[in-house]
Amino acid sequence: MVADTPPQDLLGVTPFLDHDHPVVREFAGQVLDGTETTPTEKAVALYYAVRDKLHYEVYGAALSRTGLKASSIIERGRGFCVHKSIVYAAVCRAAGVPSRIALTDVRNHLASPRLRELVGGDVFRFHALNSVYLDGRWVRATPVFNKLLCRLYGITPLEFDGTADSMSHPYDSKGRRYMEFLHDYGDFDDFPYELVVGGIRSAHPALFAGRYETAQGSLIAEAADETGDALGKAA
Repeated sequence: MVADTPPQDLLGVTPFLDHDHPVVREFAGQVLDGTETTPTEKAVALYYAVRDKLHYEVYGAALSRTGLKASSIIERGRGFCVHKSIVYAAVCRAAGVPSRIALTDVRNHLASPRLRELVGGDVFRFHALNSVYLDGRWVRATPVFNKLLCRLYGITPLEFDGTADSMSHPYDSKGRRYMEFLHDYGDFDDFPYELVVGGIRSAHPALFAGRYETAQGSLIAEAADETGDALGKAA
């Protein structure tokens, strides 16, 4: 963690935030059409693109060093919070918006039964989100859970306007407790690979199907089976 790094120094390419890669540049370029003139407008547009264009999936996720580069994640088109936060940090930097990766531990009360079993309970280590520097201050953003997944799990999608922190709602749409933040590791200038991947492997060993990939499955299918949602089963 380098919490005191000046914002102007948080625009550079890093081993994981490889925003000089053509794939990352193309993703950002397709989102920003020139009508976004301020850093806030760019950060907001990129937030929704990462949230909804990259599919959120815990299962079958690549956790190798190569698989966790922003360019590789975009090419694959999917991943969980760690992957999506890496991409958001990279595309924000590509657009000239200083950005970092924030890490927390959370208690997720609405995970599927199978995911709870693989995780070993409802506490998830190293949940990732972002901090972006807008209008002279750091704002937290969570471009993680896409609209379809939120609907299936009864969660209101998180919005972001660039002025207020956007973090997981403490309650779902039915008033049930959803996510509780337990520990904040702080902000990181690049993805701390050994800390996070080693920490997830240590805390949730059953989640791994191999050294660098999580177990196969589908969060959408599991949610659809519980709710009987035909659209979710077809997705």
